[in-house]
Amino acid sequence: MAMVSMAFGVNTATFPNLNRCRGMAFASLSNKASASLGVRVTEGEGNLPKLVLTSPAGSEAEIYLFGGCITSWKVPGGKDLLFVRPDAVFNGKKPISGGVPHCFPQFGPGPIQQHGFARNMDWTVVDSENTEGNPVVTLELKDAPYSRDMWDFGFHALFKVTLNAKSLSTELTVKNTDDKAFSFSTALHTYFRASVSGASVKGLKGCKTLNKDPDPKNPVEGREERDVVTFPGFVDCVYLDASSELQLDNGLGDLISIKNTNWSDAVLWNPHLQMEACYKDFVCVENAKIGSVQLEPEQTWTAVQHLSIA
Repeated sequence: MAMVSMAFGVNTATFPNLNRCRGMAFASLSNKASASLGVRVTEGEGNLPKLVLTSPAGSEAEIYLFGGCITSWKVPGGKDLLFVRPDAVFNGKKPISGGVPHCFPQFGPGPIQQHGFARNMDWTVVDSENTEGNPVVTLELKDAPYSRDMWDFGFHALFKVTLNAKSLSTELTVKNTDDKAFSFSTALHTYFRASVSGASVKGLKGCKTLNKDPDPKNPVEGREERDVVTFPGFVDCVYLDASSELQLDNGLGDLISIKNTNWSDAVLWNPHLQMEACYKDFVCVENAKIGSVQLEPEQTWTAVQHLSIA
């Protein structure tokens, strides 16, 4: 296993042609480094720095440092299993609408901005390694004046992304670096490319539900009785204590396994006619922690998501 430790975005010894972009290191990997690590840094939409991970089998993933957002996951053959909305803005000011955005330290509406601030801040690359030929990168996010203005706590979040031939795994770790306890909710708001009329999810039967249709502010409690959950119209539903594995049929010929550890809840979402231009082309199946996680000083919380295709 080859490992490169990186700070301020990238390692200057391994990443030549170093420039500064948005206050963090920005570079292009040399051919040798790219071949050995399967990781390169490039300029993405809106000139935002972007990581490109490539596995020996030919799978590929793209991660924007702004928001720590995975925007693409292509299996060998080039099919992208994630979806970025056509109205997504890459200006470093608004969150990227699509891929795998972070919701932290708040899921949904609440005392601070919708879905929290993690998707609206610059993350930094702290480690890059090559495990059995497959690329692994770790991003970090720490409290800053921007976050403290709305949530006055010290924290350290790490987001580890591993790309294999037919899988994409993430590990999110949150540490309380403050001298007082705090609580948070969180989710990975994953957008999957889909044909909404043919998409379905298995593994939710028996879950307690909080259905936000028709009134998001007053969700209706219920229980999921269906073996196969579909998206016939507007869908915005929380599934509490969900299974550790769901199966998504994206309606495009792909069966995607969505496994998790410690993401206790799931959320299904499709905006239907609220986003007439693109609602037919995606569904969101989100791993979430809806109830508050309480962390004392120095305590950590970790959750893993593993996406794979047969």
